[in-house]
This record gives sequence, structure tokens and C-alpha cells, in this order.
Amino acid sequence: MFGHHHGIIIVTRFYENVSRHKLEGRELQPGEKEENVVLEFDPKPPQEMLVACLWSISKGADHRTDLFSFAAITDEPPSEVLAAGHDRRIVPIKPEHVDAWLSPDPNNLATLYAILDDRARLHYEHRLAA
Repeated sequence: MFGHHHGIIIVTRFYENVSRHKLEGRELQPGEKEENVVLEFDPKPPQEMLVACLWSISKGADHRTDLFSFAAITDEPPSEVLAAGHDRRIVPIKPEHVDAWLSPDPNNLATLYAILDDRARLHYEHRLAA
């Protein structure tokens, strides 16, 4: 899909599943079972994020039902997301790159990688999701 089917979703926050013990910065205790919690990550200052995505349409075997799908591109997390116990985060791109991202040239993947590398560098605060 990369270099062919690009999209953007606009979000003001994102949610991630993390293990409670990782959130608390500790190892699992003997006999303790892993517990999942959902964290809400908000950029500070609050703002809309233009998240880089890839999409596809898979033709159904019966030729009547197609599967429409997309995935947000993720990468290594900034330190505050890692400290909260999560190992990745969505990649927000800068507004000046939107047109080039949405009109990819499959013969110039270097430009697309450069857009991802020149991402918006945001700081995130987190809390347990309600």
C-alpha cells in the first residue's frame, strides 16, 4: 500500500492498551496476572493531529462484499509515551506535507519517508481512559 494508497485521519487524542505493571513502572509480582488498562494520550497543547494512514480494498470472494480497511502508521514512541508503558505511537504529519502524502508517487518513496521523518514532534500527557 505504501506509495499507492495513502490517507489521513484527523484526531485530537489517541488510546492505547498497556499493561498495568508497565504503566506503574514495575515487574509483575509472583503469581500476579497481567492486567490491561486503556490510556488516553492527549497532545499538549491540545491540537488536531494529521495521522498518516494506508488503506486498501480487498475484493470479496463472492464479488459482492468488499473489505475496506486502513491502518495508521506507527513508530517508536517519544519518551513520555514509553514511560507510560506503550511501545509505539501514531505518526502525525505536518500540514505542509498533506498534499504530497495524499498524492504519493510510487517511484519516489524517498519523499514519502522524508514526510514521515519530518513529522510533527508533539508532547503527550496521558490518563486512564474513562
